[in-house]
Amino acid sequence: MHSEPAPQLTLSQTTATEVRASGAWLAHLLADPQILEHIESGFRTAHQALDIEWDLTEIVALDHVGAQIFWQTWGRELPLTAKLHPTQIAIFSRLSEVSRLSLPKPVKAARLPFGKVGRLSLNFVLHMLGMLELLGQLVLDLGRFLRHPLRGPWKEISANIYRTGFQALAITALVGMLIGVVLSYLSAQQLRNYGGDLFIVNLLGVSIIRELGPMLAAILIAGRSGSAITAQLGVMRVTEEIDAMQVMGIPIGFRLILPKVVALALTMPMIVIWTDVMALIGGMLSAQYILDMSPAFFIHKLSDAVSLANYWIGLGKGVVFGILIAMVACHYGLRIQPNTESLGQGTTSSVVVSITMVIIADAVFAIVFSDVGY
Repeated sequence: MHSEPAPQLTLSQTTATEVRASGAWLAHLLADPQILEHIESGFRTAHQALDIEWDLTEIVALDHVGAQIFWQTWGRELPLTAKLHPTQIAIFSRLSEVSRLSLPKPVKAARLPFGKVGRLSLNFVLHMLGMLELLGQLVLDLGRFLRHPLRGPWKEISANIYRTGFQALAITALVGMLIGVVLSYLSAQQLRNYGGDLFIVNLLGVSIIRELGPMLAAILIAGRSGSAITAQLGVMRVTEEIDAMQVMGIPIGFRLILPKVVALALTMPMIVIWTDVMALIGGMLSAQYILDMSPAFFIHKLSDAVSLANYWIGLGKGVVFGILIAMVACHYGLRIQPNTESLGQGTTSSVVVSITMVIIADAVFAIVFSDVGY
């Protein structure tokens, strides 16, 4: 129960309709639905009269909420016949001043015709400088690791090999086998029309070992392990773990970046071999079903169809792709701001840029080694 008297409206009819307000017109009292309904009913009755005189001198307390009710009822204009206390006059004067204020019109920032191109160019340059700085720090940390191998982050390297290598075997095997089946099926349909059934071994061997195996493995690892690396570093940035490590004097590059790069450089060639084997198995089974080619003949023909140079090119691609994926993932992970929105954007950008870098590197390999292995 409130100590202040409840707000009330009293209407009296003489020569004019006089509306007398009394009580405390305060926000917490006006929040009562019954009191508010009684007041609105009084205002509706008063508006039916032609000549109204307002008397607010009996109000014991008036705040801006109560004053707004009268102000809205009066149509945002103080009646000439209203009887008010000096303090009430000051409140309604402020409301009148506020009502006369006009909202500022939003000013559109001038956009230069090449502003977006400039921002994109600057962002690209900043990313390139960040990658160059990360590469330089990685070379220094690798030199330190080679000078003192016993003090190296072997536990971190082992943990990253397990996460990025062993745990990725299932998905790479499934995708590799399915790609082998699809490629063998489509190729067999065409080769059989021209009587070139035997060339399916050459087609599958070169395309999978030299191109598709490394590319598939890199794309899967970029989407799986690269995003995980970026998210891990981003969460450490959000929770200020990286700042704490820097305060304690723990080298970030030596303990966080180097193990991930070394682990992916070691595991990617093995994942490439695993993906190649599973894709060739899928292609071999599909060739046996469609062309009635025995697995023994397929394996025997494979060693003659694919040169050793193609095999080494595929492994070399695996090493380069692994280093690129790890560096891009670490770069975007360290650039994440301490908020969740930046974490999501950084992880997405990391995967997209990693796959793009892998495709560019594969194109460079194709141009540089165009005369090797054929």
